[in-house]
Amino acid sequence: MKIIKPYFEILDNTTEEKLLHNLELFGRVCYKSEERITKDSSKSFIDMILKSGHESVLEHEKISVRIICDRGVTHEIVRHRIASYSQESTRYCNYSKDKFGNELTFIEPCFWNENKDEVKKEIWKTQLQEIEKAYMQLLKFGASPQEARTILPNSLKTEIIMSMNIREWRHFFKLRTSERAHPQMREIASMILGEFKNRYEVLFKDI
Repeated sequence: MKIIKPYFEILDNTTEEKLLHNLELFGRVCYKSEERITKDSSKSFIDMILKSGHESVLEHEKISVRIICDRGVTHEIVRHRIASYSQESTRYCNYSKDKFGNELTFIEPCFWNENKDEVKKEIWKTQLQEIEKAYMQLLKFGASPQEARTILPNSLKTEIIMSMNIREWRHFFKLRTSERAHPQMREIASMILGEFKNRYEVLFKDI
């Protein structure tokens, strides 16, 4: 059994400069002001778009992210409908095989303090060990991965590719980094938003 922390990887190599250039080019069609495009005009144009609420322009560009988190979090992620997803399948992945290290991998919850919640965490770990043991036994006795998966918990590590347009990413972050969001959802969403702000500051600095 392996326990890891959630993480992510941005899969697009598109620079902020290229994103802003395209969005300005597409957006200025609305005003027929393409002649005003200069080398440095895209930032101020996008700022204007955001302040005016004309965010449909942002739907022309997308960003794809690989997210490694627990399955409970992905149940919430896929509720965002304006997106494309490809997720690791427990129907077809046989975790007793070498490429998975012959073990189950779980995501460590962010909400339990190492000292204060030691007993809770130990109960959690003990249960996961029993689940891993039972899962491997089911496979050993002839169960298929899609049959054995019925006992797998939300804490199971999963990998999901998530592609959304810029407008939907903004909507996603506004919902999923708020104090009302589930702690584990907020954890990974905040991590991604922090990197988005580094890479695409103009598009996400106001969130």
